[in-house]
Amino acid sequence: MPTTTPTSALAFLQSSSLPMLMQEEIERLIMTGELPVGSRINESELAARFNTSRGPVREALRALEEAGLVRNEKNRGVFVREISFEEADEIYELREALEEIVGRRVAVAMDAAAVDRLRAMVEAMRSAAQAQDVEQYAQLNLQFHDTLLETAGSRKLTETYKRLVKELHLFRMRALDSGGGLRVSADEHADIVAAIASGDPNVAGAALRQHVAGSRSRMHKAFGRPDAAAAAPVVQSTGEGSTR
Repeated sequence: MPTTTPTSALAFLQSSSLPMLMQEEIERLIMTGELPVGSRINESELAARFNTSRGPVREALRALEEAGLVRNEKNRGVFVREISFEEADEIYELREALEEIVGRRVAVAMDAAAVDRLRAMVEAMRSAAQAQDVEQYAQLNLQFHDTLLETAGSRKLTETYKRLVKELHLFRMRALDSGGGLRVSADEHADIVAAIASGDPNVAGAALRQHVAGSRSRMHKAFGRPDAAAAAPVVQSTGEGSTR
């Protein structure tokens, strides 16, 4: 019976994990803006940059296309994906529903020590807001919501949520910067922590949903579009804990 030597096993591990590493690195370049929205991605340049062949880069780009971050145009190449305002607005609408689910789950799962860590993150966000450090604030914002997702404890919810967040990343940065979000978002996060600390799923879910609705409204302002809340149909409330 054939056996696998340590050397061949290591080579297999390296070859199988390299495309994943390339995917993470290229995604980082997109998320930081080093590869701007709409720009063409040069496989040869990336391969040279990371000292690898074009094969792992090509595999990584296929995975990023499936993740919704790049698009492949026949006979033209691969480009960092541009998301229309209308698509971003639809994604925000989906996020409102997902955030409410996260809030409801977290309110019954998070302990006092974890709530204290969230409060510390909010204070760091306030400092970044006062310094007008949009990039630092955005990173803290991601960390805050990643903590909530981890506590919510749902793999499918996490996968769906993270894909939507990545697609909205550039929109959120612009809304924070020019839509007025940096001044109020830290206060919204403090309200979220207070709602989670109450232990009431309805209160926590409503706080997170309202936070995303506020982000959506700021996106509308940044792009000079009608307010999302004003354009949305009015839903009559029949349940406890509604914020509309």
